[in-house]
Amino acid sequence: MDKASLASALGSPSVFGQSQFAFMRGNAFEARVKADGGAELLRLVHEKLDGRAAEPVGAEVPDLSASGPEGRAARTSLALREATRTPGTWTLLDHPMLALEVAGSPAFLEPDAVVVHPDGSWTVVEIKSFPMLDGAADPAKVGAAARQAAVYVLALERVAAHLDPAPRVRHRVLLVCPKDFSNLPTASAVDVRKQRAVTDRQLARLTRIEDIADELPDGVCFSPELPTEELTEAVESVPAAYAPECLSACELAFHCRARSREAGAVTRLGRPVRAELGGLSTVEEVLAAARGEAGDPDDPAVAALRRAAGLRAEALAMAGVGGGGVAGCR
Repeated sequence: MDKASLASALGSPSVFGQSQFAFMRGNAFEARVKADGGAELLRLVHEKLDGRAAEPVGAEVPDLSASGPEGRAARTSLALREATRTPGTWTLLDHPMLALEVAGSPAFLEPDAVVVHPDGSWTVVEIKSFPMLDGAADPAKVGAAARQAAVYVLALERVAAHLDPAPRVRHRVLLVCPKDFSNLPTASAVDVRKQRAVTDRQLARLTRIEDIADELPDGVCFSPELPTEELTEAVESVPAAYAPECLSACELAFHCRARSREAGAVTRLGRPVRAELGGLSTVEEVLAAARGEAGDPDDPAVAALRRAAGLRAEALAMAGVGGGGVAGCR
């Protein structure tokens, strides 16, 4: 489903995403990197990953246009097969389309580029607009790019498995970024073997979509065209465990946060806090336990809350602040 449209229909539109300025800047940088048939991009691949190969002069850039994602994925597979069977040449695939099965359903992926080396091996290229300062970039952003590239590596391995002999998909990807504060491209080789292994295990453990659908109530529908009340009821039929981390990853996060606040759920305070509170799942339960009105005194979480409430009351009393007690924690 289109979760962004669904969130808007529920009255909680998602507002996160890349700004228009950053989007335009990223597109301009990518266009510069791929100008002149990808000459600069291929030079960086040669320099950082395959210095022993012949210099990439006059590389092939096949046309990958086709109808729909399925057609583009098929055209990409054909282009990869043809490039691999032409040894000694460099080939640049600009925005290829790859397919990867996720929970029993095909997901279509679009890397920035894939390069076929003269030896027939394949490399994923990620182009990002965040800078490399003195040859190093923000570790968090590099990690996110590595996880993204690892998914593309997995998808390429699925394509390679259908070729005989199967070409090698390189586990060192090329990350291309602006150099320092300029718009000049620089690059770094990033080993994604760890991220690839983690992603592969996660994909293998995913519950299949058919199994998830079997758990839904009969007749449930998530069409954004439904009346708001009916759509809300349908969404509420699917359990959700909101956490602040959802805000950066899910279009429905604002809807779930509002529901979490209405229910007084402690999950909105973050997973670490939720883990420390044991069986206490709402803010009201936490406050009642801290006041000594509820909860098992032998429960470590309850004992810690009561100790904290006592220390707070003592501190307020010493400071001469009236109205002590845990109610102020609200």
